[in-house]
Amino acid sequence: MIDRVMSLRQVTTAGQRMQGTTAVEGQHGIALLTVMLMLLILSILGIASITVTSMENRMAGFFRTTEAVVAAADSCEGLGVNIIQQTLSPPGILPAAFIAPTGPVPVANATILAQEIYGTSPLPSPAPTGTLAENYADSAATDPNFVMTNVPGFTVNGDIDRLYAHSKDGQGSGVISTEFVYRITCAATNTATGSNSTVTSVYGCLLGDTCVKKVS
Repeated sequence: MIDRVMSLRQVTTAGQRMQGTTAVEGQHGIALLTVMLMLLILSILGIASITVTSMENRMAGFFRTTEAVVAAADSCEGLGVNIIQQTLSPPGILPAAFIAPTGPVPVANATILAQEIYGTSPLPSPAPTGTLAENYADSAATDPNFVMTNVPGFTVNGDIDRLYAHSKDGQGSGVISTEFVYRITCAATNTATGSNSTVTSVYGCLLGDTCVKKVS
């Protein structure tokens, strides 16, 4: 009888030990699974963070490039206004300083540009025979009136078109003068990326006075 009790106790103790061992092993398995899940989540978060950072850097680069192209086109517009003002000022000719090789206006285009500014028709070659000076259908992309070569990394072309002329009071003086209305179109292209920007504005210029932007 005593032997049976002792045997039963030994069997019970062994069973309890086995259950304890199984429980510990089960806890170890859950802990390992938890660690693996945490590592997986951290890996996903890390990859997502790298991806977002890369996209932000690309977007920032794109915006910087776009801003640079727009700035180049804007500077071209300022040059166009200066050419008009200087040409309308006495002695009433396109200044030699604006003509290539030292200036932005190609030699072959200098006479046409001067006549466009003053509205003198018909325009000479290479314009088609009988072409009127006002609203001449040239363009900054194919037949630029001037080319800026002092903007590194960019190709910048400008076109000046005289639209019409009419009488108007002088700026602040009240004296009746003639206002010449021009459309200035500038096209800038980043030679490395190919990104481009075109800016078109309309200016009213009084003879012997300043030019004022009307529409952009």
